[in-house]
Amino acid sequence: MATRFGSINIVVDDVVGLTEFLTALGVEVDPVDPDWHAWIRHHRSFGAADDIDADLDSSRFAADWGGVSTDFRGVVVNLQTDDRDAVDRGYVLAIERGAVPCKAPYDAFWGSRYAVVESPFGITFGLMSPSDPNRTPPTFTP
Repeated sequence: MATRFGSINIVVDDVVGLTEFLTALGVEVDPVDPDWHAWIRHHRSFGAADDIDADLDSSRFAADWGGVSTDFRGVVVNLQTDDRDAVDRGYVLAIERGAVPCKAPYDAFWGSRYAVVESPFGITFGLMSPSDPNRTPPTFTP
């Protein structure tokens, strides 16, 4: 299974407040709906031309997509898999290695297969397949 770092979700109570803080520091952040989340596109080179995407999400929203508790504050590190089946295999392997399940593999609204676990090391990880445009609602644009 080829799995690699893909993106991070920064989960906070106050997305608007954090957006204002980051904007004051010079970070470009798209306008935010406080009941949704803000997309940050932060591109940084690692060797070739790999990108890391960071999303700001409210705790309430993260509970929906990630199965974490509504009082979760922190970072979810998303690992990109090669295909949808690799998410299911990786989830089982993570549980066998001592991870606590947060969200079993499911077909997410953005078109990816997705699962979330908390590693035995206190880091929360998402496992995410590539997005399939045939599985993305027409009203959703990431």
